[in-house]
Amino acid sequence: MAWVFVVISGMGNILTIDVGGSHIKCTILDEQGVMQTEYRRVDTPRLARPEQVLATISELVKGLPEYDRVSVGFPGYVRNGVVYTAPNLDNPYWKNTPFGQLISDALVRPVRLVNDADQLGLGVVSGKGYEIAVTLGTGFGTAFLIDGYLLPHMELAHHPVRKDVDYDAYIGERAQKAVGKDKWNRRVAKVLEILKVVFNYDRLYIGGGEAQKLTIPLEENMIRFSNQDGIKGGAKLWQLEDKYHISTNYPLQSLKKE
Repeated sequence: MAWVFVVISGMGNILTIDVGGSHIKCTILDEQGVMQTEYRRVDTPRLARPEQVLATISELVKGLPEYDRVSVGFPGYVRNGVVYTAPNLDNPYWKNTPFGQLISDALVRPVRLVNDADQLGLGVVSGKGYEIAVTLGTGFGTAFLIDGYLLPHMELAHHPVRKDVDYDAYIGERAQKAVGKDKWNRRVAKVLEILKVVFNYDRLYIGGGEAQKLTIPLEENMIRFSNQDGIKGGAKLWQLEDKYHISTNYPLQSLKKE
């Protein structure tokens, strides 16, 4: 177990991976969240089941500089490294998948796996007060933080916003393409008003691939961010303690060698 202690307490770099419904991206960060390599990006495999996504990640990271730990943002409900839902991938095949452990064994590094919006949110918030980060992309992602600490994930995307329509279906990428940019912007404005009334946050951060299509005016405490702004969340993830919803997966083959 001495090897594990050195990895967690050392000064090594962090491989940060963002799994999305359309693309899988990665970079190497130092402990402060500064990028050490350019983004790498590939399309998410059409057959987006655990084995295919894992194979894509393994191929994507080949040839990268050395790293000691791995942070992974995943588009679904994740707790303690286990995926329970993945609505923007091949969802039925992901139920109860220990994906954090699978990545750890494949890359032979300690891994922390969280929801993708949670990881981005860690990277952009100020760390003061009650803050929410939302992502507008393939779906609608949310992260909730108090004084910079990540709260247990809520899949707000699948709460109905009207009748049987959830937030993903209402303002996700497909909705934007179906109803057009103007109507989609009006829908986003409605959702932002709901968040304001329900959560009474101090600051709201807005990012994701579709956020560039926003034309509505934003209030003073609404701040846009890019994925590159949020990527440093992969470093901040390792500053959090192992808690109820965050845990570290260690490579089983390395532990056996110890």
